Amino acid sequence: MEGTWERRKYTSLLLTGIGVSNLGAWIYLIALNLIVLEMTGSPLAVSVLYILIPLAAMFTNFWAGSLIDRWNQKRMMIGLDVFRAGLIGILPFLDSLLLIYVLVFGINVASAVFEPASIVYMTKLVPKGDRQRFNALRNFINSCGFILGPSIAGALFMVGSPSFAIFINAAALCISAMIILFLPNLHEQGKISDRIDIHSVIHDWKKILAYSGNHKYITLIYILFGGVTVFMTGLDSLEAAFAIEVLLLDESTYGFLVSIAGAGIIAGSLINAMFAKYLKINMLMGLGVIGTPAGYLFFAFSTDFTTAAIGFFLLTCALSFANTGFLTFYQNNIPVEIMGRFSTIFGLIEAASIILLTLIIGIAAEIMDIRLVYIMGSFLFLGLGLFSNTVVQGKKKRKYYQLNEG
Repeated sequence: MEGTWERRKYTSLLLTGIGVSNLGAWIYLIALNLIVLEMTGSPLAVSVLYILIPLAAMFTNFWAGSLIDRWNQKRMMIGLDVFRAGLIGILPFLDSLLLIYVLVFGINVASAVFEPASIVYMTKLVPKGDRQRFNALRNFINSCGFILGPSIAGALFMVGSPSFAIFINAAALCISAMIILFLPNLHEQGKISDRIDIHSVIHDWKKILAYSGNHKYITLIYILFGGVTVFMTGLDSLEAAFAIEVLLLDESTYGFLVSIAGAGIIAGSLINAMFAKYLKINMLMGLGVIGTPAGYLFFAFSTDFTTAAIGFFLLTCALSFANTGFLTFYQNNIPVEIMGRFSTIFGLIEAASIILLTLIIGIAAEIMDIRLVYIMGSFLFLGLGLFSNTVVQGKKKRKYYQLNEG
């Protein structure tokens, strides 16, 4: 009984830390956009901030997994939170756009390491049988940040300034680090050498590629669900232009549309958390990969706010199913001792694909009708979803979706 209470205490602390950090990240993102826009008056300068995210992932993923699997993940998470807080706290004092980009790149690099490190730590902390519910709650907390973050940012802008909101995010990261400090140390000494150099990184790449060749089904699932992120990012790059130029929505109405998307994630996450014992992992994944592109198609064919809102709600609700199912599958099937290296190496492919598809969609939207490009992209996404659903529903692969403790 005491062990169960301890476990719940630690998982609650971890979820709280995730929530605080995620909420601060949304405030920071909106505030930084406004600071750069006010400094330059250029939407292109703001869009560079978003390009820096996959670029940082590409730069980081070559070597980050080798660090994550060798070093103490708890200490890494604390150090990365403090490091990001320090860089974010400097941003409001800069008047050089180039320096801002350099610091934002550094922040994104730290975030690109923090995310897989936190997943490795979560996998160690949360027992196999509890992961599905935990992941649903994590989605719920992240989606609350998605909705509350912009609202809190707006309130902070009323009483202060974007710079003040930036400082709030730095403080949130410090609070997150303090919360993580109270979590148990789960690092196992002696699993692999702590030494990091070019030879160990090359060795790690060979090890993960060999593992992938020997576990083709797990690798295929990981790549397919990485494709979901790629398609979503590419289509989302046209989202605002589609809503404003095609549907003729004003900025405030578009903002309300985004809030409805957040409500969809919350609804899906709550369903997942409440019925975790009854929802099979492959069913969640199948519903998610079909429902998400279906929501995009609904939005692509919409002609007014109501139909657009239905599409937004559907796609984000379905996405919460896909996220919960896939993360649970990943945690249950990838050995925790190679998890950091596996996710970062394949994350490199994902980041490169995001940049490529976003560029293709952006260029196509310049020379073709935006609605046509959005529809074509959504149909291709649906094709990926239908194929992915066929793969996850295979009867011979049910062993990969078992929730038994172990």
